[in-house]
Amino acid sequence: MSAQPEALRLADNEFNPDWDKLEACQECLREYMAELRRLHEVNAALVEALKEILSWEENEEMTWYPKARAALDKATGEQQ
Repeated sequence: MSAQPEALRLADNEFNPDWDKLEACQECLREYMAELRRLHEVNAALVEALKEILSWEENEEMTWYPKARAALDKATGEQQ
């Protein structure tokens, strides 16, 4: 997994066009970057909650466990 999540890398990426020509886009870009950061925070909280749930011992009644494990692996970029 990379050091910085992709959503944050995109949000922090320097974009320095000629703002005089693109002034209308400036506010949109700020909104997009804020939304990327918000989504990253939500995703991080969900990943932590899922990690906690998956730390419980698996049993056959937990039919959702494989799907939850796959979702966590996908979210964190891990392969098992």
